[in-house]
Order: sequence, then structure tokens, then C-alpha cells
Amino acid sequence: MGKLGVQRPTDVPHATEYVAQMVDMIATLISTDAAYVTDDGVYLSIASVPDYGLLAHQSVDDMLSGGGDREVFGADNKRHPADFALWKFTKPGEPSWPSPWGDGRPGWHSECVVMSLELLGEGFDLHCGGADLRFPHHENERAQSVALGKTFAAHWMHNGFVVDLEGEKMSKSLGNVLNLLDLLDKYDPRAYRMLLLQTHYRSPVRVGQDNIDASVSALGGLDSFAARTASLAESAADATVLQQFVAAMDNDLDTPAAMALIFDTVRRANTAIDNGDVATASALRTAVIEVLTSLGIELTAGGDVPADIAAKGAELDAARAAKDFATADAIRNELQSLGYVVETSKEGTRIRRG
Repeated sequence: MGKLGVQRPTDVPHATEYVAQMVDMIATLISTDAAYVTDDGVYLSIASVPDYGLLAHQSVDDMLSGGGDREVFGADNKRHPADFALWKFTKPGEPSWPSPWGDGRPGWHSECVVMSLELLGEGFDLHCGGADLRFPHHENERAQSVALGKTFAAHWMHNGFVVDLEGEKMSKSLGNVLNLLDLLDKYDPRAYRMLLLQTHYRSPVRVGQDNIDASVSALGGLDSFAARTASLAESAADATVLQQFVAAMDNDLDTPAAMALIFDTVRRANTAIDNGDVATASALRTAVIEVLTSLGIELTAGGDVPADIAAKGAELDAARAAKDFATADAIRNELQSLGYVVETSKEGTRIRRG
């Protein structure tokens, strides 16, 4: 997570630290007849939640038909097949905690409700998870909060699955899983972060050799841009670019639009440099750096190459812009003779160790 630039959470709660609070919550639900005790545990009555199924956008019958065995397990003890466990009495050898109804363990959904409300308070902004958690997990979290008369999350965000290039969900059973640690050992972690940003969070994330290589190349172009513009004087960021970025993020976190804005701004800045408009280029450069920093991507002027080598890349770009191809070729040959790989694109020159 550190390599990917993921910030550490403020708190990392353990469910076992909140069992007493879970017991209190369940007792409250029983006292209002929103929950009831059976021979094998305590269940929430979905009849006590008039809009049950709202988050899943499905009727109770539809959810049951697609819910699998786990949703109808213990049906003989339930008032309704969709009622779900808040507390399960333990079998011999299982971990357990005391409760007024008997030793047992809390239900998965109850753990998250208690910890969320305890640490974040009522009406917290975002609750996130994979699309497969919409039902039953998130629906059942929401149901408990409604039954308690509490305001839970204001917004629910469900991300798409990681899939291979053919669109097949990655799973161990299919044998198409890429190990993230292996990927980060082989590639610049920023490239994988960029790949994620170029896909909307609700869409499937296609991961494979082709698009990882494309992200590496795009990142190299951005690093080359940083090297080319490193000597520009400090300037305030272009206000229009920042406004466009905010608009994209306000539109359901449209990170693909934000990344498209970045690449367009880089092209505009390179054109400004070619035309000698240093003031415009500097303002655009500052905007690019500010936006990428907010997205968790730090550019490196030259990447993993020395500053003098990165400067050669900027000279090559300047020669190409001036259509001085003889000089550009000479610089390329010099860099290649030193063992560097030189890649040129419309975003600029990228230099990396061979």
C-alpha cells in the first residue's frame, strides 16, 4: 500500500474490541422487536425495515433468488427467509463471547455497523466496497441502522472488479490472478495507480501486460514533461485547469476525465514552450503538478536517471520542436551509447536505464 501511495487510515479497528458495543446494539434491536431470539441465534426482522432492498435496487424476492445458500441457511428458525443473523450461538470449539442470550459471536454486518457509528459518527460521508458487497453486506448494514433510527452513510460507492484483458473476473479458481506484489516489483508502482485512475471506479478494471505497459509509457511521458519544465520559474496554477479538475471529481469521481485533462494540459504546455510562451507553460505545469499530487502521483524529473541525463532529454525535445533532427539524433545516439533507452512520443521524451 505504501508503494502505491495509499495513505494509512487514522484508525484500524479490530472487531474483537467492540463486542460489548455490539451486544448493546443487538439488545436495543430486540427491545424494539426489530430483532428476535431463536434456537441458533438472534436475527434482524427485515419487516421492521420498510425500505429493505433500497440499496440493492432489488425486491426481497429477487435478492433471495440470487443470494445463495448463505441467505436461507437456518431458515427454519427465521420469521422470514431474508432475516439475517446479528448473533450466532457458537458450536463447540468455536470462539465465543458472553451475551444475555447465550455465548456466541456477532454477525459480520453488525460488526461494521457498530465500528462505523462508533468511529465516524452518524451521517458520515462515504461507505465504499466492491460491487459484490452491495447485497447482502451493505444492505444489511443499512437495515440495522434504519432499525436503530440512526443515519448511516450519506453516499455508498461500489467499485468494479479487477478483470483480465478479456473481461474475465480475476479469481484463483480461473488461474488468471496477477500477484500485486510481483507486479510492483517489476513495474513502477505509480504506473498501476495511473491504470486505476484511468478507469472509472464503478467500471471493471482491466489489468494485463498491454495496458500496464501503456501506463508505464504514459508515466514516462509525464516524467519527461517534468524534466523538460523543471527549470521554469514558479507560477500560480492555471485556474481553468483546476476548475475543470474539480468539476470532473465532483461528477462521481470521474478520474478518467481528470487524467485526460492532465494529458491535454501537458500537450498544451509543450506547445507553449515550443512557441516561447514561458508564462503559459509555467502556469500549466503548476496545474499538472497540483492535480497529479492530489491524485497521489508524484512526478520525477528524469525518473530513475541522473539530472544531467534528464536534461539531455529536454534538449532532445527542444531540438525536435525546432525540427533540428540532426541534433535530436545526435543526442539520442549519445544517450543510447551510455546504455539508456530513449522513447519519444507526443508527450515528450522518456529516458530509462536499459
